[in-house]
Amino acid sequence: MVEIVKRPHVENFIRWAADKPRVVVLSADLTNSCEVAKWRDTYPDRFFSLGMAEQNLMGFAAGLAREGFEPYIHTFAVFIYRRPYDQLAMSIAYPNLPVRFMGFLPGITTPGGVTHQAIEDVSIMRATPNMTVLETGDATEVESVLDVAHSIDGPVYVRFLRGEIPRLFPKDEPMRLNHARVLRRGTELAVLSAGICTEETMRATDVLSSQGLSISHLHISTHKPFNDPQVLEAISNARYGVITMENHTIIGGLGSATAELMAEEGVGKRLIRIGLQDTYAHGASQHYLMKEYGLDAISLVRAAEKLTAQPFNITEEDLAGVRLQATHSDAKAEAL
Repeated sequence: MVEIVKRPHVENFIRWAADKPRVVVLSADLTNSCEVAKWRDTYPDRFFSLGMAEQNLMGFAAGLAREGFEPYIHTFAVFIYRRPYDQLAMSIAYPNLPVRFMGFLPGITTPGGVTHQAIEDVSIMRATPNMTVLETGDATEVESVLDVAHSIDGPVYVRFLRGEIPRLFPKDEPMRLNHARVLRRGTELAVLSAGICTEETMRATDVLSSQGLSISHLHISTHKPFNDPQVLEAISNARYGVITMENHTIIGGLGSATAELMAEEGVGKRLIRIGLQDTYAHGASQHYLMKEYGLDAISLVRAAEKLTAQPFNITEEDLAGVRLQATHSDAKAEAL
């Protein structure tokens, strides 16, 4: 059974920042919700609360970066790119400043509805010049993404997970920039997944592989740049085609990046994009929304059947038998 880690960012970020005095944190009135209340109490002189004024927050971060600091903005993802995009683009991305945007509640990880669900953030940030775009998929990546972001000379946007998070990957295998995790190798089907969809993909590929389907499964944590040779190799070798699975609209995210790569490299394979189908989601639990909008393991099975023209006769009960994640324990998920 996969280990569940409770709020891995809280203590890890404090330890990581201890010998980095130029690292500062900016909050938009969501300090505890974005797991930096203890960081604030530990390093009060390096913490700035800007309130619900995200445009001002971007300008403040830009000023700190120009003076040699490394700002880490902690707020909900929607408040990073929807409200203050002009300031983000002109004050931070255009001058290529080392500001780190830690975007919490990506996609449908919140029941807060359309006002709080960042479903087009990867698309917008990929289209922003100078921006590096990362996404965490488990506790190991939440802990190790700090080193990746810190190493980049320019702005970085991170789709960040909080609360109780599964540890899908070993602690000694940290996230690497523009380097996919190859979780399974095969020659018939290539599956690319990101974020919370990777756990669902792992469940589906376990069962599909047991029925004889040869699958390559790559976990993607870098959305931009997107030119890892491992990705091209997996798609090129896939006999039936490619499936992408993302907690995001299928327009502009992982599915689009994959389609662009395939077109540019002349890879003539079929592609199925699993994600939000050009729609907003409504407010409900993550489990319900993943099922409602087809981001769960059974949806991947159905896509594999479509690509291969083979009925696998796999049911949701079959998939439940290989659930990787333990039942969540005592930490009630916050809506906001």
